[in-house]
Amino acid sequence: MDRTQLALLALLAGVIIGGSLSAVIVASLRARDKVRAHTSLDIPEGVREVLHGMDDAAVVIDASFTVLAASSAALPFSLTEGSALPTGDLREVARTVRTSDAPATSTLRLQRGAPPAEPRLVVVRASRISPRLTLLVIRDITERERVQQMRRDFVANTSHELKTPVGAVSLLAEAIESAADDPPQVRIFAARLTAEASRLALLTSRIMNLSRLQSADELTEERVVSVDEIVASAVEAHAILADSAGVEVVRGGTRGMYVRGDAQVLGEAVGNLVANAIAYSPKGSSVGVGVKVVDGVVEIAVADRGIGIAEGDQDRVFERFYRADQARSRRTGGSGLGLSIVKHAVQRHGGEVVLWSRPGRGSTFTIRLPQSDAPPDQVQPKPKRKRNKPRQSAAKAPRAVSTNGDTV
Repeated sequence: MDRTQLALLALLAGVIIGGSLSAVIVASLRARDKVRAHTSLDIPEGVREVLHGMDDAAVVIDASFTVLAASSAALPFSLTEGSALPTGDLREVARTVRTSDAPATSTLRLQRGAPPAEPRLVVVRASRISPRLTLLVIRDITERERVQQMRRDFVANTSHELKTPVGAVSLLAEAIESAADDPPQVRIFAARLTAEASRLALLTSRIMNLSRLQSADELTEERVVSVDEIVASAVEAHAILADSAGVEVVRGGTRGMYVRGDAQVLGEAVGNLVANAIAYSPKGSSVGVGVKVVDGVVEIAVADRGIGIAEGDQDRVFERFYRADQARSRRTGGSGLGLSIVKHAVQRHGGEVVLWSRPGRGSTFTIRLPQSDAPPDQVQPKPKRKRNKPRQSAAKAPRAVSTNGDTV
């Protein structure tokens, strides 16, 4: 074998060895990249920007369920960078998507905001970004489900409730026509016709109010509202009703508290509770309206000493058109919508309504709302400097006046 053949053979061997080494190096680099992909917690470029541009709550989590990146809409759900997923249901959705390549979807209830806000109905969609990174997108569907449920129930409930007064009006009109020659009977039927017409007008008005509360996305007149103003308007609006029923409305508790919301809506909510308490209280009894603050939550309680509510009915009294005592509701003209209006009005303000009741001992409805700071323009008046005045005789001395305006 000459030199040329030996050189070609050596070159060929070098090419083979070099190719083999290159293949080994490339395979090693690919294996290293694959290991890095399985163990890396680096968020791909552009993911954070996409998260911050989303309207829905979205987070990127690692294998230990720690939030690595979050959208601004995720903050109310207590999903912040560096924190763990707050509920086991979210962890279960994230755990499911790791075992399969397909995205996972689940419908859950999550707490949004601080108590006493009620849990929200959400749809959670989980997708795998990498073997150790998972994307969770949380869409709040509470309002959508609420509106759909309202539409399903509205026709059935209203047709059932409206047919009674409408039928009564029709029958009374026929009775008046047939008794045209009997003036006393005409007056009796006309009075009953007026009562049924008033009942129909009240029922229609409350249906409209409830529909407005359930369909509106935002409060139109939201501002910092004085709780004293809300309570005072509710008590004054039902003063005549209380006098005619022989019931005393007593107001007490902490003064100077503020909440954020619509003063008219909150006033109607408290007024409905006061009206119910008066209607179900015996003559000569009292209805108490008290205010206090517990851990940053303003509680407005309306208590009566009436017949109370059975335990089996307490979970349903906030349903539309539900009446625990049908006979008494017919006598008092109740529509079964007052407490439902209260519930939806308070929920619109991020609060809740709590009921305590015992048959024969009375009931207490408590509205719980997040406390708000006083508005900047609410300045406390400076105390007046006392002046030395000549002492008056006992006969001419004025009566002392307490801080709440009542004479002592």
